[in-house]
Amino acid sequence: MTLPDRLRQEITARRADLIALTQDLIRIPTRNPPGENYREICDYLDRRLRASGFTTELIRATGAPGDSDRHPRWNIVARREGARPGACVHFNSHIDVVEVGHGWSVDPFGGAVIDGKIYGRGACDMKGGLAASIIAAEAFIATCPDYAGAIEISGTADEESGGFGGVAYLAERGYFSPGRVDHVIIPEPLGKDRICLGHRGVWWAEIETHGEIAHGSMPFLGDCAVRHMGAVIARMEEQLFPALAARRTEMPVVPEGARQSTLNINSIHGGEPEQDADYTGLPSPCVPDRCRMVIDRRFLIEEDIGAVETEIRDLLEALRLGRPGFDYTIRELHRVLPTMTDRDAPVVGAVARAVDQVFGHAADYVVSPGTYDQKHIDRIGRLKNCIAYGPGILDLAHKPDEYVGIDDMEHSARVMALALAELLGV
Repeated sequence: MTLPDRLRQEITARRADLIALTQDLIRIPTRNPPGENYREICDYLDRRLRASGFTTELIRATGAPGDSDRHPRWNIVARREGARPGACVHFNSHIDVVEVGHGWSVDPFGGAVIDGKIYGRGACDMKGGLAASIIAAEAFIATCPDYAGAIEISGTADEESGGFGGVAYLAERGYFSPGRVDHVIIPEPLGKDRICLGHRGVWWAEIETHGEIAHGSMPFLGDCAVRHMGAVIARMEEQLFPALAARRTEMPVVPEGARQSTLNINSIHGGEPEQDADYTGLPSPCVPDRCRMVIDRRFLIEEDIGAVETEIRDLLEALRLGRPGFDYTIRELHRVLPTMTDRDAPVVGAVARAVDQVFGHAADYVVSPGTYDQKHIDRIGRLKNCIAYGPGILDLAHKPDEYVGIDDMEHSARVMALALAELLGV
């Protein structure tokens, strides 16, 4: 029997375990924000991976954004050495999930199995990928116990809020340095026969318009900051959005709509603060003297980050010069440069050949519309040999009734195991 056949047989035999492992992970509600149950899921993974012969470290990102005694940022890094020296392949998955939201028809933390799919928040993004990588590694070790090198599996915090309490913290401490790790696979849900080479860039900023408070019955005595923000949005609609839609990239970004520059208005808050849900009174009649808007600008590898920022500032300056009473402040919240791994990188080639072997056709190469933790492995860890590959449908991420297909997880585990065999010289 060939090695691919033996790996397929070993993974198929672990199908029930793959389902149960995914369900267990979903049933630990690791919502971020605020960052719940990180220690619980790390303890679960610690028990599982130590039982498979891994040496584990539990690492708290003390002092990282979001870390507190109430919501500590815990991470786990597990490593299993082979029979002799060689390369290290690292599977990195984030353990946090986003808020549940409305519109679910199943328990979002129940892990229900329906028609060959496992449902729950994080099933697709990305606890199904984490489970598939564990099964792939365990099946590979059972099939090829004398492999060279090392296998690492990490579960990291806060990817959904920037990854600063997870991969960024670990990268700063050398966990993703080229001297320790050679190949990184991040099992994000980009599709079982697609290799994700990287992602677009992001620039987040908070814009605040200023006004003057007055009685709501005499708004002419004040200056409405919300109306000023309305002028900002109108100028964006007239000038900025059409300009962004006209810019296209050679990056193979999916879906097609993300092959252009985009801007999302993330939130707007104007006037007096919202009261608690149990407040039954009316708001006070005031002209709002402030309005804040958070913008989420996604940009292309062909664009310069300085030009991205200047474009927004120039729009605001034009309003300040031309609109009576208009004044503003702007504050950068977050920036990430685009990244894209070369197609001839070793990890890309190994996964591509595994995809071809499992599915009988060539892999599709894509780029993610949003950022993920490759940004920290690239910029901080200085490790370029990194991709995202994992089961799941990207469009289901953060949606109600999120699910991952069981067959997709099994097939992806086979790809990961075959890639391990090549990268570790079996």
